[in-house]
Amino acid sequence: MGNLITPDEIAGSSVYGVRQVQYTVDGVSGRDFIDALTVASFRQAVSIEETTSAYAKVVNLRQAKIDELSQALAYIAKASASFSNKAKSTDTATIERSEWVKSVANKYGVSLTWESGGSKMTCGNIWKAQTNFEYAMDKEDNYLQQDMVALQSYLTKRDNAYSNASKLVRKGNDAASSTISNVGT
Repeated sequence: MGNLITPDEIAGSSVYGVRQVQYTVDGVSGRDFIDALTVASFRQAVSIEETTSAYAKVVNLRQAKIDELSQALAYIAKASASFSNKAKSTDTATIERSEWVKSVANKYGVSLTWESGGSKMTCGNIWKAQTNFEYAMDKEDNYLQQDMVALQSYLTKRDNAYSNASKLVRKGNDAASSTISNVGT
């Protein structure tokens, strides 16, 4: 649907020497110009509405991803907090819900180094894991901000499209009312 408005001359008809035209909007013929513009405007608004819905889903999915990364980071940070100020980089700590943390890291491409056994990490690797999770969250947050700006832009476009269509309907109604009121005079 391209909201294409094409004029079609009405064969054999003219009013005071002016050829009469009807308009076709996306294959629907027999419309006057205001009606054609109104249909095109509403179709544009609906199309933008569909895009807006898709962007809203992307924003929600990206936020869910950030939430998951944040939860995994919380388990890593808890293990980091278990070390004293004098901890060596080779000291180890157990990561709670290590299998889940691993699955989140694998799901989102966060690099982790585990000790043999799979539920412990060294202090140095925990610090690296924290940095890696924070980087992944920052990256996703930047994308989220971009998506939210795009979503806001689409919302504005949608609102403008509906506003324009409503104005055209109002103008068409005003013109019809004016014509009807002038018929009686």
